[in-house]
Amino acid sequence: MNGAAVTVARLIHDATVRIADTLGLGRREARIEARALAAHAWQVETAWLIAHDTDIPDLMQTAAFLALLEQRLAGQPVAYLTGMREFYGRRFHVGPDVLIPRPETELLVERALSHLPTGQPLRVLDLGTGSGCIAVTIALERPLAIVTAVDRSPAALALAQRNASALKAAVRFLQSDWFAALAGEHFDLIVGNPPYVAADDPHLGRGDVRFEPLAALAAGHDGFGDLRRIIRDAPAHLAPGGWLWLEHGFEQAELTRRLLQEACMQHVQTLQDAARLPRISGGQASEKFTAN
Repeated sequence: MNGAAVTVARLIHDATVRIADTLGLGRREARIEARALAAHAWQVETAWLIAHDTDIPDLMQTAAFLALLEQRLAGQPVAYLTGMREFYGRRFHVGPDVLIPRPETELLVERALSHLPTGQPLRVLDLGTGSGCIAVTIALERPLAIVTAVDRSPAALALAQRNASALKAAVRFLQSDWFAALAGEHFDLIVGNPPYVAADDPHLGRGDVRFEPLAALAAGHDGFGDLRRIIRDAPAHLAPGGWLWLEHGFEQAELTRRLLQEACMQHVQTLQDAARLPRISGGQASEKFTAN
């Protein structure tokens, strides 16, 4: 593409080919990305692109789209370029200070909701909230839940608060290194998607992950640094019978279950995501347990 007068359909077709060839994506995924970039560049809905596929964008519109395309071809994630990502049917603001919400994390939300009857004001804690997608979704799906979300990053918290405000979700946000700012507080449900990638994992240098905050991805030499801390400290913040559920890598399920068992959690289990990979593990505090 050289900026000549071409139709919307041709621009998106050519962009699709370049994205697929450059980034190694399937044609369908590349087309979705091309449309997302065009919709953002022209401030229109994706449906508009289809209805106006024979329109010819002006030079400024074409230039804006091609500028975004070049950034994508250089590896920048589409979510960071558009500033948005859909999660659980809602659109969330995202940026380089937070992880991009992923579909597999919706399993964590679904499991959380299964422990939250609609008519009970149960206390929920989201650890390492990032964009706030987990906490905000839970608060919107269970309006009576009393939801707290923590993150050590002030920038992440600011973005999470922006999402909560935009989506009108009642969430209390606190800056905290895991449980550090929660002394004496107890919850009926604790969830989290902590860093779980080994610091030397080669995947950290590939694809979209290259542009995401390393502190939200890597956790020590084996990827278990934060999982160990959370599982060790969670029992002191769980109400009797409360549940802890954590996302982890698909190769980390066995050790995560062992850590939960060592923390005296009951009914320890692992659930698979849509790709049939072990994605989240959790356990329940004893009904007789009295938190410190």
